[in-house]
Formats: sequence, structure tokens, C-alpha cells
Amino acid sequence: MKKRVLLVAAKTGYQVREFYGAADRVGVDLVLATDRCHVLDDPWADRATPIKFADPGAAIAALAARGPFDGILAVGDQPAFVASEIAVRLGLHFHAADAVHAANDKFLTRGRFHKAGLRVPAYLLDSAPPSYPCVVKPLHLSASRGVIRADNAREFEQARARIQKIAGDPDILVEDFIPGREFALEGVVTSGRLQTLAIFDKPDPLDGPYFEETIYTTPSRETPETQAAIRATAQKAVKALGLGHGAVHAEMRINSSGVWMLEVAARPIGGLCARVLQFQLPPSYATLEDLLLRHALGEDVSSATLAPGARGVMMIPIPHAGIFRGVDGLEDARRIPGITALEITAKEGQEFEPLPEGASYLGFIFACSETPTEAECALRSAHSRLQFHLSQALPVVG
Repeated sequence: MKKRVLLVAAKTGYQVREFYGAADRVGVDLVLATDRCHVLDDPWADRATPIKFADPGAAIAALAARGPFDGILAVGDQPAFVASEIAVRLGLHFHAADAVHAANDKFLTRGRFHKAGLRVPAYLLDSAPPSYPCVVKPLHLSASRGVIRADNAREFEQARARIQKIAGDPDILVEDFIPGREFALEGVVTSGRLQTLAIFDKPDPLDGPYFEETIYTTPSRETPETQAAIRATAQKAVKALGLGHGAVHAEMRINSSGVWMLEVAARPIGGLCARVLQFQLPPSYATLEDLLLRHALGEDVSSATLAPGARGVMMIPIPHAGIFRGVDGLEDARRIPGITALEITAKEGQEFEPLPEGASYLGFIFACSETPTEAECALRSAHSRLQFHLSQALPVVG
């Protein structure tokens, strides 16, 4: 019989289809649990189990009846916490619920990092900073949503009000702004030990007032010493949070003082960005989803290495708020040397807002070249060929 893996995910997540494709390649049955309302049609072929992320207890029995399972995975911050609770009740290996809870709360994360002796900025909860510039953040949102830099008291008060409206939560984290270059690390944890799968450079400066991520390239162009420092600091951060088994996505900054950990999420990289990763995993090549499925089943994936060449992804930013009407220049962009794929995920008629309110991108551009610099140049050249059309949204009356 095929082995079976339970995937906990949001009903609209891009990554679900990627995992279905990986399940076919790996030869496992994928069972999906989503936050779909039970009275709505199921868009997935396997009769996805509806589950309330805020109160998953009622769905545990239904999931247990669909078992047994040989492994569990999650995509997204809230699904990861739900998966941690399911894993305990069904006897599956995953990150502990307490660790995922801490990873999903920026204030708790800062406290655990500080206690472990990691470099962290001075931080406060719900209080004005003693000096500027500072960065104001919601406690629980991801992908830089709601993150705003403030350079004076007036900007701080404006940022606080804006973030509280975005998050629907009065609590905010206030911390010193950390200058430096930003990086991301993709990894998998086994019994508390971090295996680094890739280090991403973020070549665009992320200095505010908002922190929209655009380009990731890998392998990193940093020195071996800097990359070793990133890996070692990320391992300490994983231990500080107590993350034990499963995917992690870490963010950090580096300046003359060293590596400053921003966060370690108990999930893989989001959106379609995982497509930028290709691994050599004997006896063949593997995607990130292939690798994570095999890890969830208890297989040894420690031999995985990045495939030859350099790769990059651009998360296409939203130029301004409005209703998406279309895009020109797609064929010109796809003809740029090094571009391997360009996918527009925006739908005509869909309304978009840029950061800090926004929570999505217009699409993704992928590149593969001999060097990270060439991949970055290809992404920028392709993006320059695109002209997005967004019309002004009509004001809400009443």
C-alpha cells in the first residue's frame, strides 16, 4: 500500500497543487485538510477535510478516521500550528506546538532569541521607542505585511494606527531598525538539527518605509565565512524556539556586528517561490516539495544538494492599489535569456493593494543562469518588459 501524508494548508494556497504533483512523483497518497467551510464545494480531488484553524479539535476525529498517516506537513504559519496539534494527537513527527506558537509570535520570538544570546534589536511591546529610527510590526502577520519603519514620533503614531487597522490587533512590536543586507535560509529540521537547503540573497535594499521582498537568488554570493555564520546562527535560532521536525524558513540581516535573526517560520517558503529550488537527491533530482514529502515519511534527505547553476525568483510587486485589468509584454519578457517561467497569478477583476496592507503579489518570474548575478539581471530585464494595468477601485458607499 502507498504511504500516506496529511497536508494542512489554507484553501487558496498556491503550494497545494505543487504538493499534489510531488506526491505523484514520490508515490504517496496526499490527504488534504484545509480551512474550507464544510458547506462549500471541495475544489480538491481527494475530498479535503474541512478544519477550523481557530478550533481544530472537532476535525481531529474526522482526520483520524481517514488515517492512519505516515507523515504530516503544513504550508503557512497558521496551518503549521494546527499541524503541530494534529501531530500530537495522531502520533506523528512535527514541530512542537509551543515552538510553532513562539515562531508565529514576533514578541515571543524576540524573547527566546534574546535568552539564547542571539543578536536582537532592542524591542518593546505596545510602547513608543526611546529613539529612532524604529520598525513597527504586527505580532502575527507574515511576508512583511504591516511592517513599517518610523523615523520620528509622528511617523510612529501613524504607523501604529495603520498596523492596528491592518492586523485587527492592538498589540504591536516596536524594535530598533537594523541596517544591513537581508538574507533568507530554507531548511529542514530533524530531531532539532537544522539542515540548510539553500541560502538566498535579497539583492534589493530593504530599508523601508515598507519592506516589500522582490528578488531572491541562490546560491548566495556571500563569502564562505558569512554563509557559515548564517547557518550557525540559524541553528541557534531553531534551538532557541524549540523547533524539532519539519520545514523551516528563516530570515536574517547582516552588518558589521554580525548576523541578526529576524524570524524562523515553521513552514517552507511561501507562494510559488519554492519552484526556484532544484536539488540533487540520489537517485535523481527533486523539488522542495519532493524533498519535504520524503522527510515527512522519515526518509534520510541529508544528501540533498542544490542542483548546478544559479536560480532566482522575482515576486512581482504591486505598483499601486487598484483592480487588475491585465498585463502587456509577457512574450517579450519570456524571451529574455535565462528566464525559465513567468506566471501571472493575478486574476482579472481582482483588487490589489501594495504593502503594508497588501498580502499577495501579481505573479512570479523565474530565472536560471550560470551565476546569481546573471539570474538577477534576467529577472530585472524581464520585469522591465511588463506593463500592468490596474484601474482605480470605486469607493464603498454606505
